[in-house]
Amino acid sequence: MTVPLKLIVGIGNPGDQYANTRHNAGIWFVERFAADVGAVFKVEKKFFGRLATVQIENRELKLLIPSTYMNESGKSVGALVRFFKIPPNRMLIAHDELDLAIGIIRFKQAGGLAGHNGLRDITRSLAGNQEFNRLRIGVGHPGSKEHVTGHVLGKASAIDKNIIGRCINEALDCMPLALNGEWEKAMNRLHNFKVENE
Repeated sequence: MTVPLKLIVGIGNPGDQYANTRHNAGIWFVERFAADVGAVFKVEKKFFGRLATVQIENRELKLLIPSTYMNESGKSVGALVRFFKIPPNRMLIAHDELDLAIGIIRFKQAGGLAGHNGLRDITRSLAGNQEFNRLRIGVGHPGSKEHVTGHVLGKASAIDKNIIGRCINEALDCMPLALNGEWEKAMNRLHNFKVENE
């Protein structure tokens, strides 16, 4: 049985100083998706973020970009899903992924959090439920734990930004399948995609 999506969230950090950092890759995706479907964001203080609502194939879909910092993403997501009673398995969280090289992008259904602070806080806000879907956007690993913060909070180079953008384009092409809950088909398509570093 397919379970169509009701909510897509892009997590990152607010403010111009973080807009082009690797940690905001999830926001880049949701902003691109919103532009493609003609969705317009409005600031919603009670949900601690920017919210857009759009009709796709006669179904309502909400897009959320929290205005909280990454490690407090659950404050925004939790407030919205409780208000609209959206079950975790009908959510897609787009986020940066250290464990994937730049040029790789993957869907994931539920499962572990791989130490991601944003996902951890969302899980906390859902009383420990990890059944939400993810779009993992590869940003690469700097090689040592001490350099992780500087890496994710650093601005992506023009080449890396281009590669991540091409990954996002491919994910956008897969979204009709994901929106309908056809995860196996969506994964098969997206997981065969890789941008070679030029």
